[in-house]
Amino acid sequence: MERITLKKGYKISGIENSNYKSATYKNGIGTLIILTCWSLMFISCSKKSTDPEPEDPDTVLPSVETSPPNTNYSPAFPGQTRISGTKTSAAYNAKVLTSSLIRPWGITSLPDGRFLVTEKAGIIRMVTSLGDVGEAIGGVPSVNASGQGGLLGLCLDPDFADNRMVYWSFSEPGNLTAIAKGRLANNERTFEGVTIIYRANPAYAGVNHYGGRVLFDRSGHLLASTGERSDLATRAQAQSLNSGLGKILRITKDGQPAPSNPFSGQAGALSELYSYGHRNPQGLAVHPVTGDIWQGEHGPRGGDELNRLEAGANYGWPVISYGIEYSGQRVGEGIQQRDGMMQPVYYWDPVISPSGMTFYKGNRIAEWQNNLFIACLSGMHIARLIIDNNRVVAEERLLVNEHQRFRDITQGIDGALYAITDGGRLYRIDRG
Repeated sequence: MERITLKKGYKISGIENSNYKSATYKNGIGTLIILTCWSLMFISCSKKSTDPEPEDPDTVLPSVETSPPNTNYSPAFPGQTRISGTKTSAAYNAKVLTSSLIRPWGITSLPDGRFLVTEKAGIIRMVTSLGDVGEAIGGVPSVNASGQGGLLGLCLDPDFADNRMVYWSFSEPGNLTAIAKGRLANNERTFEGVTIIYRANPAYAGVNHYGGRVLFDRSGHLLASTGERSDLATRAQAQSLNSGLGKILRITKDGQPAPSNPFSGQAGALSELYSYGHRNPQGLAVHPVTGDIWQGEHGPRGGDELNRLEAGANYGWPVISYGIEYSGQRVGEGIQQRDGMMQPVYYWDPVISPSGMTFYKGNRIAEWQNNLFIACLSGMHIARLIIDNNRVVAEERLLVNEHQRFRDITQGIDGALYAITDGGRLYRIDRG
């Protein structure tokens, strides 16, 4: 897989506004001159087509980010942050299907068009594509819902149509990220044979940064994200290969290390690790064309990241970061690059708090094909990223006027996008 090559001295270049100058004429003489000039131009061009030129769909717009950054750090390469903006040309609409969910955290689409949705307090519900919310499904183990914990992300077994198996992440009492699986009963009232297949040790008496996304890769193995649990006492474990904290894990359906994992057989390393050096990764998505694994991660004050994962790679936290501490102090040595540590494909400063994400695989809005959509919490929007050759080339913010903390997003079997918010809403986003 291609690595990003760093070249010192690069600085992101801003968008010039010189092409958008305007002038105001305040006297009749100026107006007369302008009208005369336009008349002469019209006459000289009267033999040519007077149809307006079509709008260039690739017109460069200013960056969607207008707030000042928290730092003066320079990106490692052009386009790593504050890329040019874009705007969807096709008409689309967003409809609220329900507002009665309670702190939903994860959503996954069922083969019949319905959805399974987790709620932070420890509940999984069935929700129809019309927004009808079902009763709590039984058999779910207890969760520790304090702080950022609770019942987190979920996904279906690739063979769900045959085995009805569901996998989910949660903060287990005792304060660690755990992965469970269970069979959705035929009557859909409970999960059968529920088993906790993995625990990300060590446990820690904190209530933040559990990670919490689960997703199957193309090989049929389960990817799971874990946070480094936030505190200074545990941060360093993101760099430790014998800790389950601050990692992307790759395990079998039974919770064992997946074959061919990068640290398999390495002394002092956990065989289930796929990548490390993560802070609080809440987004995972598989590219529909390449099969590459993309990951979104919360930074501190600035420095939210989008990464394309490579097996065995170190993504730097807490050694390198494009953010600062919430106190305003630097993180560690205050560096953004180090040999042997991967750069993010893209980062945000100030933060958007990227949570669940998905690649658009539908054809209902052609220009969205293979674009990445990210549910943003503090950003209170859905980010649309156009990716070309593994680089972000344009960014758009959707549903800004809804003023919602978007927690997760998925694609339904109908091709529409469905997003949940901390405020309990389920949106359907589709062409107008």
